[in-house]
Amino acid sequence: MSKPLMPKATAVWLVENTSLTFEQISEFCDLHVLEVKGIADGDVAQGIKGKDPVASGELTRSEIDRCQANANARLMMAKSKYKVPEAKPRKGPRYTPVSRRQDRPDAIAWLLRYHPELPDSQIAKLVGTTKPTIQSVRDRSHWNSANIKPVDPVTLGLCSQLELDAVVAKAAEKAERERRKAGGGPTLLPAEETTAQIYRPEAPVEETPTFEASDEAGDGGYSDEEDYDPDQVFARLGDGSSDGDAEDEAEDSAAYAEAAAFDAEEHEEDPDAVFRKGEDHEDDIDRPEELSDGDNLETDK
Repeated sequence: MSKPLMPKATAVWLVENTSLTFEQISEFCDLHVLEVKGIADGDVAQGIKGKDPVASGELTRSEIDRCQANANARLMMAKSKYKVPEAKPRKGPRYTPVSRRQDRPDAIAWLLRYHPELPDSQIAKLVGTTKPTIQSVRDRSHWNSANIKPVDPVTLGLCSQLELDAVVAKAAEKAERERRKAGGGPTLLPAEETTAQIYRPEAPVEETPTFEASDEAGDGGYSDEEDYDPDQVFARLGDGSSDGDAEDEAEDSAAYAEAAAFDAEEHEEDPDAVFRKGEDHEDDIDRPEELSDGDNLETDK
């Protein structure tokens, strides 16, 4: 199926004026789904004015309505009245507009950081630069290396996501062939194998031995169920507890009486001795001497 004449401009118009899904727009415009999402977020195709495919005869309004009603449907290009020859891919360096040439060092830095397996020839062809420029960005000898920041070349509009994916896949296949030829060691397993559920047989569970109780006591077995008389058991408990309490009370009473008698003997005194001690205490009190009449103090008149 032929693609529109201006894919990104057509995708911009479809994102802004229709309710088509990203997958439908990406398949019709021959773009990656991430590019369409970037257009919707405003990160990709900034400053590009949308191109109406209905006005240019590339789509019909009924075709757009049909695909909007069914998300699984795919847009079909309208039959053109004029036969336009398909553009052949140009061989040679990619043309980069003058307004975006200053962004090429940022795209080169991004590719060198996140895809170091890409050769310089593929980077030069993808971004439209030269090998000396790539080397200067790599060894930080570029004249503007202080201001270079890694930016996705798809976001800058220097290449498409499909072209970037194709170049990365090609470089990965080449690296895998070289590794196999050199006889390298094992690498990471594919995601399908690592995420697959591995069946592990369960280990046999050892049975723990059980002991059966014997009915007869003479067999040497242990029987949990024995015949007990509840009245007899509680009667024994009651008798033992009452006798013990009585003995404890008797011991406490005897100890208290003995302590009281010892205290009385220790502090018992004769009443006369106590009275004599009181008199002696009164004699020790200093009494003021009696004043004679001549010793009276004269008051100032």
